[in-house]
Amino acid sequence: MGWLYLVLAGSFEVLGVIGMNRIKLNKGWSSYVIAAIAFCGSFTFLTLAMQTISMGTAYAVWTGIGTVGATLLGMILYNESKDWRRILFMSMILASAVGLKLIS
Repeated sequence: MGWLYLVLAGSFEVLGVIGMNRIKLNKGWSSYVIAAIAFCGSFTFLTLAMQTISMGTAYAVWTGIGTVGATLLGMILYNESKDWRRILFMSMILASAVGLKLIS
């Protein structure tokens, strides 16, 4: 169950980053609410995940999900660079997260 919580925490983290981008583009109250709820959900699920997954592994995987997810959504939704090097380094982050899962 801890890994499911961790994936949820990372997903909420990505939603929080989208909320932050919305705040940058539109300072309406709904943007702040989305960001606040998303980050609260992220920290809540990260806390639940850390009950069964070691802190170092949980934090590394959580930040990896957030980094890769936000970068992919930036590429898809906001037309950010799709340079092969960005994709290479995202693949390395994902490989590291899988490696941590395999040894923990």
